[in-house]
Amino acid sequence: MTQLHPPAKEQLSAWRHDFHRHPETAFAEHRTSARLAELLNALPNLTVHTGWGRGTGIVAALQGRLGSGPAIGLRADIDALDVVEQTDLPYQSKTPGKMHACGHDGHMTMLLGAAHSLAHQPDFAGTIYFIFQPAEENEGGAQAMVQEGLFERFPMDGVYALHNWPGLPVGEAAVNDNAVMAAFDLFDLTLIGRGCHAAMPHLGTDTILAASQFITQLQGIIAREIPPHDPAVLSVTSIHAGENYNVIPESVHLRGTLRCFDARLREQLQKRFRTAVDQLAAYHDLQAQLDYQPRYPATINDPQHAQYCVQALQAVPGIREVHRNVPPSMGSEDFSFMLEQVPGAYIWVGNGEDSAPLHNPRYDFNDALLPIGVQYWLSLVHVLLGAEANDGETTN
Repeated sequence: MTQLHPPAKEQLSAWRHDFHRHPETAFAEHRTSARLAELLNALPNLTVHTGWGRGTGIVAALQGRLGSGPAIGLRADIDALDVVEQTDLPYQSKTPGKMHACGHDGHMTMLLGAAHSLAHQPDFAGTIYFIFQPAEENEGGAQAMVQEGLFERFPMDGVYALHNWPGLPVGEAAVNDNAVMAAFDLFDLTLIGRGCHAAMPHLGTDTILAASQFITQLQGIIAREIPPHDPAVLSVTSIHAGENYNVIPESVHLRGTLRCFDARLREQLQKRFRTAVDQLAAYHDLQAQLDYQPRYPATINDPQHAQYCVQALQAVPGIREVHRNVPPSMGSEDFSFMLEQVPGAYIWVGNGEDSAPLHNPRYDFNDALLPIGVQYWLSLVHVLLGAEANDGETTN
């Protein structure tokens, strides 16, 4: 491949700051999608397909001019979060109650920068699909795109994504051969009993006591029933009950999440959770209404494709160190739906040791990472679709 010239850092920063000022949440990324489509349509050689992922997703196709070769997908998420920004940045959110608190503004900017460079110089063999995906945060935009026929309409041999990682220095990256992010499920549980005067608990059913015992017992499932080498987390994150000092409420509402990596363990934990709810209801003479929702599967890399990412990172001048097989995160990522269909890899790139955490109101994507991310995508294309990579080989 010839020497590519990506957009200058100033241009990348200008794009990101524009996206940051106008955050939009799941499946409502209309302004973001329109702006991306405008910028992509202005580039040569790209075929831009809008309307994916329930309306706001984009797939931009680019055919290399060095002949046939593999087809690969490069994905960036584009949605923001329902978080009130507290950064006081000159480009902070103009939308009350919403902000790019996870760095998706940076992710789409880096992929846009790579598309800009490659569209002007498509010196590779094969096809690239630039995937701008909505609704990563909780709502499964990747699943929506898959269900709409993403991989049937655009067959791919490999699919790749990245995420900025606070705490990891800029210039460092992490690549795992297998598990990267956990699966996650959600639950809403309502316990219904008989309300009564707090001074006369024997006349009712104490839903507060039952809920308290249940929360404690749940931790025993993880601590005493799951092998220590199989990571799992079960957290109750919300409890609502009662309004008065002297009334034991008729109902208590609990909600929370369950996380793990192994699919069989995930199924086991769901069954065990349901059994625990039934036993609680029977013991305390309560009614239990459970809404258990399996959400994202675990994000599991393909080892060979992870190695392609390592090879690409090692060729990026701004990358000083590539960490291998670090402890996976109990957070989750809907790119997992794509990896269930097509082999590929998901990596982390450092956002800085002093970065605020993801989903924090003081978080900001580090602009120093923008050119590094663009160069990573260009390097990965070189590894996968460079002429020397396709002398009788494919990414499979």
